[in-house]
Amino acid sequence: MTAQTHMHAMSVAQPHVEPRRFTVAAIVGVIGIHTIAQRYRLSRTIKRRCYPLTRLVLGGMLAVSACMAMSGCYLLESAYGQLSLLSKREPIERVIARPSTPEAVRLKLEEVADIRRFASHDLGLPEDGSYRSYARISRNYVVWAVVAAPEFSIDPRLWCYPIVGCVAYRGYFVERKARAFAAHWSKKGFDVTIDGVAAYSTLGHFDDPIISTMINWSDTDLAAVIFHELTHQMLYVANDADFDEALAMTVQEEGVRRWLTLQGRESELAAREVDEDHQRQAVELLRHTRDQLRILYASGGTLRTMREEKRATLAALQVSYEVLKKQWGGAGPFDSWFDDGINNAKLASIATYYDCIPGLQRELAAVNGDLAAFYRRAFELSKLSRSGRHAVLCETTNDRVQQPGM
Repeated sequence: MTAQTHMHAMSVAQPHVEPRRFTVAAIVGVIGIHTIAQRYRLSRTIKRRCYPLTRLVLGGMLAVSACMAMSGCYLLESAYGQLSLLSKREPIERVIARPSTPEAVRLKLEEVADIRRFASHDLGLPEDGSYRSYARISRNYVVWAVVAAPEFSIDPRLWCYPIVGCVAYRGYFVERKARAFAAHWSKKGFDVTIDGVAAYSTLGHFDDPIISTMINWSDTDLAAVIFHELTHQMLYVANDADFDEALAMTVQEEGVRRWLTLQGRESELAAREVDEDHQRQAVELLRHTRDQLRILYASGGTLRTMREEKRATLAALQVSYEVLKKQWGGAGPFDSWFDDGINNAKLASIATYYDCIPGLQRELAAVNGDLAAFYRRAFELSKLSRSGRHAVLCETTNDRVQQPGM
């Protein structure tokens, strides 16, 4: 939760090109709300019949119980942050009808309503209460996400929770606390990154709103996030973020393509396809660098040697990216990442979002774009072991390292 995911301080406004937005999809697992929701979920009857304030109070009581039973203050703070957001929801139709609603907000929410109908009617995504309400908050990001990786590893540090499993992020509703947590791991010698998240999902355990942090996005960026997050609600496999994110991104991009095609916006579709091609090239460069570093870190060299070679490898990555940018006309999809400096924590997230996408795209092509058949296949794959799924879908480090010219 992905940010798009992604903070990406994102230029979250450009979800399909800004890598850091991609944390949106998984962020709920990070903050543990998902755990509380599944273990202490209110019944459908209570959700339907109780007043919102009553639900909020009951939810708070359950969150406290969950916190006491599981892991103390962190989950409690996360629960309070989630409940505070839910308390701000208003039905979109009410916001649209209110005379005081700014015209730009009204028009954007009307687009959201159209996108939401398209998601369920045309893409077969869940028909529930998510993205049918609006929440206005007074900050630029709803959550800040922290990723940490050891100095000599591109595998991220994991945080594990009951139900949701282990995830490579930890999220905070308060920026100060996210920065303190990142500083703690940095002092321990880890590479860290902190990203502001403009949107995230509770994976269907609550009715997620459109948040004011998203309101200035284009309709295609909003569509991408809505399709992405509804895919997570449809199918989410604990402890396999690689599969979860790749599935959501595959549906997201196919959904946006169909959305633009339906409206006859061929020029925008063509421009988006160019952007996606640039992103694929950049991702391959990042993955190649990640694989080089993996080999370096396994080499058994001295700390001094590995630090020097790490710096040289990351410097070469920067130069190679600048070459790509010139080929593209001076701007690229990962500019904010590079402006902030690349490290192991950032490279670690590349696998989470991209390694399994080609395999899922092949599965979609194999059923001639029939989304219902594709979803059935995804559910079949979800029943395999993680290693079995990855053997079918995901590229491995060895696959890439052995490619000619890499």
